[in-house]
Amino acid sequence: MVDEAKGLDSQVFSVLEKIRAKGGVTKKGINEVTKILERGQAKLVVYASDVSPKEIIMHIPLLSKDKNVPCVAVSSKVELGKACGMGIGTSAVAIVNPGEEAHAMEDLIGKIKNL
Repeated sequence: MVDEAKGLDSQVFSVLEKIRAKGGVTKKGINEVTKILERGQAKLVVYASDVSPKEIIMHIPLLSKDKNVPCVAVSSKVELGKACGMGIGTSAVAIVNPGEEAHAMEDLIGKIKNL
């Protein structure tokens, strides 16, 4: 299970990097992700499980489920930030428009739903 999670983490980071490189639209940070989810604009939400205190991100999976948006946790906020082209870590990212990488995002969503 740990190897499967590591593989999923790397696939999530890879998809985020591709979306960023191909001009897709992402929103970063808890506040932005929360707003995008509430507006129903998110296609996929990724959040870091190493955020402290946990209360900061606790509402993200629940709100995602309520809005029927796929949601996945990754192990590192630093790696999540790097995948989004940031020099610092980020707690959460929402994909608003995957651009040319829609197929890669759909493949990832399929794997998330199979877990």
